[in-house]
Amino acid sequence: MTFFKRKSISGGNYLSVELPVALIEEDGTVIAYTPALDLSTCGGSREEAIKMFREATQVFFNDLVENNTIDEVLTGLGWQRDVERAWVPPRISQESVDVTVSV
Repeated sequence: MTFFKRKSISGGNYLSVELPVALIEEDGTVIAYTPALDLSTCGGSREEAIKMFREATQVFFNDLVENNTIDEVLTGLGWQRDVERAWVPPRISQESVDVTVSV
C-alpha cells in the first residue's frame, strides 16, 4: 500500500498524504490530532481546525526535509517502508474501551 501519492499541480511537484485525524470539540475549540505524526493543532470550528492541521502538517514535513530527518522521525513514529520503498504509517484504529476506576 503506497501512502504518499505524487501530484503535479501548476508545474510544481507535490506529495499527497492522507492521514487519520481525530477532531475533538472542547470548550468552543476544535482540536485536530493525528497519532500517525503525533501532531495536533486547533481552531474555532471544524473547518478552521482542518485548515490549521493542513498548515501544521506542511510545516512538519518541510522541517523533516530541511533537516534531512525524514527516515529518523517517521521510523520513530512507527512508519515503515513497503516493497516499493514508499512510507506506510502504523495501522491506527479507534475503539471505545470500558474502564472502571476507583474514586
